[in-house]
Amino acid sequence: MKLGTKLIHAGVTPDPSTGAIMTPIFQTSTYVQSAPGQHKGYEYARTQNPTRDALQNALAAIENGKFGISFGSGLAATDAVMKLLNPGDEVIASNDLYGGTYRIFTKIFERYGIKFHFAGMQDAQNIRNYINANTKLIWIETPTNPLLNIIDIAACAQIAGEHNLLLAVDNTFASPYLQNPLDLGANIVVHSATKYLGGHSDVVHGAIIVKDEELAKQLYFIQNSCGAVPGPQDCFLVLRGLKTLHVRMQRHCENGAAVAHFLRQHAKVEKVYWCGFQDHPNHDIAKKQMRGYGGMISFTLKDDSIEAATKVLSGTHLFSLAESLGGVESLIGHPASMTHASIPREERISNGLVDSLIRLSVGIEDADDLIADLSKAIG
Repeated sequence: MKLGTKLIHAGVTPDPSTGAIMTPIFQTSTYVQSAPGQHKGYEYARTQNPTRDALQNALAAIENGKFGISFGSGLAATDAVMKLLNPGDEVIASNDLYGGTYRIFTKIFERYGIKFHFAGMQDAQNIRNYINANTKLIWIETPTNPLLNIIDIAACAQIAGEHNLLLAVDNTFASPYLQNPLDLGANIVVHSATKYLGGHSDVVHGAIIVKDEELAKQLYFIQNSCGAVPGPQDCFLVLRGLKTLHVRMQRHCENGAAVAHFLRQHAKVEKVYWCGFQDHPNHDIAKKQMRGYGGMISFTLKDDSIEAATKVLSGTHLFSLAESLGGVESLIGHPASMTHASIPREERISNGLVDSLIRLSVGIEDADDLIADLSKAIG
C-alpha cells in the first residue's frame, strides 16, 4: 500500500456501532466492567482510549513501524525516550537541534546523572569520537532545526549498531512523507505531531514509533506510568491531519523550492539554508534518504544587524510572526529569541545560529503571493 492510501486508511475502520467513517472521539475517563477484571479491553483512559489506539496504529503504519505511542506534546515524547536511560548513561546529540530538546536534555535530565555530548554530525563518522562505555543513545534531527543540516541516517545507524546503541531520529521537519528513518536503520522515530502531522496549528501532540516489541513495551509502560498522554480530541485532530499529509507536503515542497530560489537571488539576502540546493552540504545524502526537501527555510541578510532582521520579521503580512511550524499557513520566526532562546548565545553562535537568522515555515498558500509578501518585507 502506497503512502497516500496509508495516510487515509491506516489504523481507521468504520465505527462498528454506527458505521461512522471517522473514528469517534471517545471522551471518557473510565470504562464500565461487567465484573472485576472483566472488560472490553479498556479500563482507564490514561492507559487506553479507542481514539488514541486508532491514531497510534496509523502512526505506526505511516512510519513503517509496528508500534505507535502517542503523547501530550513532542517534548513529552522526547521525555519518554530519555526515561529509557539510567543515571550515568551518556547521549550523543546533534549540535544543531530544537531549543526545547536542548533545554530538556541539559536542564532536566543532566540533573539526574545523564551526560550529553553535542556534536557536529554532518560527517557521521564524527560520532565515533564521543562513544565510550557509557554511551547508550544517539539522538539526531535531520534536517536540523533551524540550519537545515543533513545527517546521514543510515551511516548513524551503522555506527549505532556496531556499538549496540539506540538511534533516535526526530523526524518532525521531514515528516513521514519525505523520509522514514526506521527503514534506514533507526530504532526510534520521534515527532512533534503539533507540526506537519496535525498540519493545521490547532493541536499539541507528540509521537514515538518503533519496530522492536520490547522497546515498545518499555515506552508504553512509561506512557501509562508517567501519564503525559494526549486527550481523545487531540488524537482525533491528528488523525484528521494525517489524511491530507501527502497533498499538503507536496505543496509545502513546491512552495519551499520557489521561496528558496527567490531568496537566493535577492540582492539583500546573504545566505539561504535549504537542503534542496545542489551545493548544500550533504545534498547528495538528502537526495538519497528523502523524497523531497520540504518547506522549512532559514536565511540571513547582507545587513546582519538585528534591526534589519526585525524589520523583515515585523514586515510580512502572509507570513505570520509566530513560533511553531508545519501548518497550512506560512510562519516567520526568529530562532535566537523564540524557538532557540534556551540555548546559550555563545553556543548558538558557535554552531552557526547567528542572532540575525530568520526561519520560515512555508505554507500552502499561492507561492506568488508568498514571494510578493517577502519581497515587500525585505525591500
